[in-house]
Amino acid sequence: MLSFATFAVGFLVRPIGGLVFGHVGDRIGRRRTLAATMLLMGVATALMGALPTAAQVGVLAPILLLVLRIIQGFALGGEWAGAVLLAVEHAPAGRKGRFGSIPQVGLALGLGLGTAVFALLQTALTSAEFLRYGWRIAFGVSIVLVVIGVLVQLAVDETPAFVAAARSLDVSRAPVLQLLADRTTRRNTGLGLLARWGEGSAFNTWGVFALTYATASLGLHKVPVLIAVTAAAAVMAVVIPLSGSLTDRFGAVRVYGVGVALSGLAVFPVFALFGTHSIAWFTVGLIVAFGLVYGLFYGAQGTLFAQLFPTEVRYTGVSLVYQFSGIYAAGLTPLILTALTHSAHGAPWPAAGYLVVTALISVLATVWIGKVSGASPDAVPSTTVPDAAAEGATGGTTPATADVVTVAAE
Repeated sequence: MLSFATFAVGFLVRPIGGLVFGHVGDRIGRRRTLAATMLLMGVATALMGALPTAAQVGVLAPILLLVLRIIQGFALGGEWAGAVLLAVEHAPAGRKGRFGSIPQVGLALGLGLGTAVFALLQTALTSAEFLRYGWRIAFGVSIVLVVIGVLVQLAVDETPAFVAAARSLDVSRAPVLQLLADRTTRRNTGLGLLARWGEGSAFNTWGVFALTYATASLGLHKVPVLIAVTAAAAVMAVVIPLSGSLTDRFGAVRVYGVGVALSGLAVFPVFALFGTHSIAWFTVGLIVAFGLVYGLFYGAQGTLFAQLFPTEVRYTGVSLVYQFSGIYAAGLTPLILTALTHSAHGAPWPAAGYLVVTALISVLATVWIGKVSGASPDAVPSTTVPDAAAEGATGGTTPATADVVTVAAE
């Protein structure tokens, strides 16, 4: 529980990062803001691999770890929204679901790579070697991926939606104040906060809590458990783009809502599979709950949240929804599940009941989003959309039609 409390600290600072980088993203653009958050995240992660030990610097060692965890949380406060919006706002009409699902694949690939590297290190090294220096390797090599990611982001153009807003001088001076002052965006923020509860709790159950539960409560060996998570992440990486295609066909509200509902229904059967104490059944349960079901609705999430806000406050709105909900929906979940399991003398059923409740809340909020979003709930609203033909003829921009009109026409 102490370890999970340290894990949760990063989530507590994410809303601050969301406010700061949301403001910057809505003021100066998505591309540069995303590159800055990626660089900050990567440096903090790599520095974890170079931390001194308690034997070398005493209590300063855990303090430095906590500081780096806080920096990670601050950076991620603006990173997720930037990645999603860079994709969704570049997407042509009718393909926003597919484009919006691509950044989500990064979660599956990152989780899969991380667990695979730790499994490899714990197989190749003795326990003493792993504790002495092996764990540092996994953190150190992450800088390679960060450099690649930043270079790729710098090569991408700014999104057409933001460029159009900037040209028409429709860039907000104070995005968060504008967001909270408007009744519609304020309501959408609240619905988004509730809609994410089931997703955040599901990820941190199957991707974080399940590892500890499998080794500490079920007595399974650590390396096969890590391999099981890697397998589930690989399945998720395949399912997420399929979810994006389903989103374009049926709408983000339906795909996300159905997925979260299935996640709630799967909780008790999956924990029953875990209860067999078999690594094979544990892997099957994880692939179903994490790889298939979670991948189904996570692929639609970016598009769902982007549709809640207009261009001039979208970065701030999406960041606030994702990061404020991260405190209770994600960061505290492993701690809550551990406490519930401990109170039941190791039985997972109170924890499973909690997950069902969070899924139900999210389903109801998602249905509400569908009801208040109008006839085309999956159009990403935009205050201005550049008209290429008119710009070429007149040398300027013309008033935009909302994306909802374009999608409806197609």
